[in-house]
Amino acid sequence: MSAPLSHHRLRIGIVAGEVSGDTLGAGLIRELKSRYPDASFIGICGPQMQAEGAVSLFPMERLSVMGLVEVLGRLRELFGIRDQLVEKFLAEKIDVFIGIDAPDFNLRLEEQLKPAGIPVVHYVSPSVWAWRQGRVEGIRQCVDTVLCLLPFEKKFYDEHQVDAVFVGHPLADSLPLENDTAAARADLGLSADGDYIALLPGSRGGEVNRIAPVLFAAAKMILQKRPQSRFIIPAINAERRADIEQHLLAAGLEAEIFDDRRGAGVGRLVMSAADAVILASGTATLEAMLLQKPMVVAYRLHWLTFLLARFLVKSLYVSLPNLLANEKIVPELIQGAATPDAIATETMRWLDDESYRSSRVQRFAALHESLRQNADIKAADAVEHLLKKQAETI
Repeated sequence: MSAPLSHHRLRIGIVAGEVSGDTLGAGLIRELKSRYPDASFIGICGPQMQAEGAVSLFPMERLSVMGLVEVLGRLRELFGIRDQLVEKFLAEKIDVFIGIDAPDFNLRLEEQLKPAGIPVVHYVSPSVWAWRQGRVEGIRQCVDTVLCLLPFEKKFYDEHQVDAVFVGHPLADSLPLENDTAAARADLGLSADGDYIALLPGSRGGEVNRIAPVLFAAAKMILQKRPQSRFIIPAINAERRADIEQHLLAAGLEAEIFDDRRGAGVGRLVMSAADAVILASGTATLEAMLLQKPMVVAYRLHWLTFLLARFLVKSLYVSLPNLLANEKIVPELIQGAATPDAIATETMRWLDDESYRSSRVQRFAALHESLRQNADIKAADAVEHLLKKQAETI
């Protein structure tokens, strides 16, 4: 364990914008507190970070806005929250600020904190390697260190002379290299020998409304060819469950919905129990890969967001398995390509073609190994290094 850097109690500002950031923040807080037991953490935090002792000044859900178009209606509120945080952090004289993901919010916050002499760590790289690459110049100006979950991100920052550390992914650390499907089914009360396909239409209302009808239509087509199939769906809260039930009714599809009894873990548990997963793009694709599950990625954006993205995105892929492999190892069906027929066809290929399935699942396992880096420890090491560096300049 490290000795405190000074006699005063370490004060850390920290902001997470959604559930995945809350998970990262909780692990980092736990590791930092093992080194600095008296440290305090204030900012915007979810329940996991608060359970580790962090104080949240605003509900984390206020930052959970998705899409270029959708955020426009919330700008005044978000600017107000940012300004109040800056005032609070300066008044508290925090020793370091850690922004976790939520780049559109955190980077604007960080560009006000760093000029005030506060060291800044940004945990989870924005997708600058994929789109709006010009942002890297702004990141260089307002961030001292970027903590990267993925190896190709550090390479990008090295090429642009931005200090970055590849810490690996905490999910890869926490999930076993071999998934226990039987245990997940028992936990959910499912038949041990059932034929289950998980449907994950997203965690936000807008996502579910755009994607669920397509996924459920694909599920009906799968049933025609595979009548023994059963569909299982996670719901992170009562609102999403109501949305899902409405779309199931409209589609005339039967499925079992599992409520979030375990914090943020119901989606992972449902995927773990499935033979295949059909899901929206996002962190869930990484979870499915780490669970070694055949998957089909299907996604639809607001039409204007998609139109803008077509001109801005530089990456060939959108799902994390393909980005990590730098080749198409899982099918991606985006916008107009995300049709029920295409989704059903790709799902059946996973289930029917043994060589196709096994070769890709082997790739999943190798990628899992590459991401196991003890992320909480490496992230805390980077924060500690920055604190020591700052102390040497005082």
